[in-house]
Amino acid sequence: MTKARRNQPSASPRRARDRSAAPPRAARKPPRARKVEPEARRQAILDAALSVFAERGFEAARLDDVAARAGVAKGTLYLYFRDKEALFEELVRGAVTPIIEAVSQVASAPDVPAHAVLETFFALFQKEVLGTKRKLLLRLIIAEGPRFPRIAEFYHREVVTRGIALMRGVAERAVRKGEFTGDAAARFPQLIVAPLILAVVWDSLFARIDPLDVAGLLRAHRQLLAGKARRGPP
Repeated sequence: MTKARRNQPSASPRRARDRSAAPPRAARKPPRARKVEPEARRQAILDAALSVFAERGFEAARLDDVAARAGVAKGTLYLYFRDKEALFEELVRGAVTPIIEAVSQVASAPDVPAHAVLETFFALFQKEVLGTKRKLLLRLIIAEGPRFPRIAEFYHREVVTRGIALMRGVAERAVRKGEFTGDAAARFPQLIVAPLILAVVWDSLFARIDPLDVAGLLRAHRQLLAGKARRGPP
């Protein structure tokens, strides 16, 4: 037995050297997480906040829930927004500013008639507010503004004041040019935006029972403002 073991061939010196010289196999690296751009992360937070605010209201909404839905740590959320109120304010600005800027651009052209400005305004509101989750912000203001005066004051300052000033300018020019038969809309530009508020409230309460023809309503409203609603003999 001992002799047999002695006669077994041993590994060649070259093979042993090759084995010892072979570099150790590198450990497999875990895949890198895909980098998310700051603006994309910020938008994800805003989208999540809109859903949480709509579902729970301003008071019950928690930043922990917003962060979880956006897929970020709560600390990351604070890198973008200092508190819940700042987050809500940014939601409002992002929803309203593009609409007001677009209408302002059309209204600033001196040769554009009032009906064209209002048509642009109403169409944008239908598409960008009534046709999206942004309408939930206006519902939230209506429902919780009385209990949270600061968010109501912010909305009045950022949205209502700017919108009313814009519509007043449109109405005053329309009166001077004879496009409106009376000056009621110039004195009370709230009349111009009233059907938009009605459309949001109606959509919230009665849409499943009695859907509202918003396009038809706004078309009739433009006719009323221009004094052209009457048809047939008086």
